[in-house]
Amino acid sequence: MKCIINRQEKFSAIRHYCLPELENKEVQPCFGINSDFPVWGNNYLLIVFLGGELGSYGMVQNFSKVKKTIQKEITNQLHNSYLNQIWPEFQQTPPTTENLARVIWQRLKSHLPLFKIQLFESSEIWAEYLGLNMEASVTIKSYFCAAHRLFIPELTQEENYAIYGKCARPSGHGHNYHLEVSAIGKIDPRTGQIVDLTALQQLIDTKVIEPFDHTFLNIDIPYFAKVIPTVENIAVYICQLLQQPISDLGVELEKVKLMETPKNSCEIYCRSSRSI
Repeated sequence: MKCIINRQEKFSAIRHYCLPELENKEVQPCFGINSDFPVWGNNYLLIVFLGGELGSYGMVQNFSKVKKTIQKEITNQLHNSYLNQIWPEFQQTPPTTENLARVIWQRLKSHLPLFKIQLFESSEIWAEYLGLNMEASVTIKSYFCAAHRLFIPELTQEENYAIYGKCARPSGHGHNYHLEVSAIGKIDPRTGQIVDLTALQQLIDTKVIEPFDHTFLNIDIPYFAKVIPTVENIAVYICQLLQQPISDLGVELEKVKLMETPKNSCEIYCRSSRSI
């Protein structure tokens, strides 16, 4: 039986986004606001996913050995380091989160049966790498507050209650929505990025967060005058709003995940090549 397991490790490091051949005024268009700070640090969370057959000892891999391997090959070297100088891979391509995830994969692949690497630079930005050459994804997490009511106008109140329960109450109700937007593309061999994260965040803010925040979706968002604002329909609409603008940034919209409560969420895979 095939299983996927994962091991989490943490490390702290500082880094600098720069290109030797560019003057300071030329760096900002490549890296956005990240180039405004000479050096800054992150407390990274690294999650290493491993795949394999479930063995006779009830394990895919011995977690004790996995821990020691990750620490020896990765975290013991990176912890409290200056990433630009610690490994030769970062001499020409800066240690962006997506590029760092890729290099970690390369350094672990001969030691462990890797499935994927996730690297969090914060709780709101992370990268994912699956060993597909220079392809990686980055995810940005954002938030908005909104109210909605789930009901079908053609049905009676009793019929709506039978379908939607208390969510059909006439006065509506609100949620603190957590939105995750994942973009996928090729890591640029010079900048180490798949996309300017500042531009991506501004796009999400402009297209979704600012228009949706503190609204009654059924009333304030014209799309939901005729479409029931379930978490599924909201996620689908966000995908529609972002797909082309993100494409214009040179990457693909991979996934939209919307959480309306800690217990309820919906994921929409927007990439044409991805199927459930």
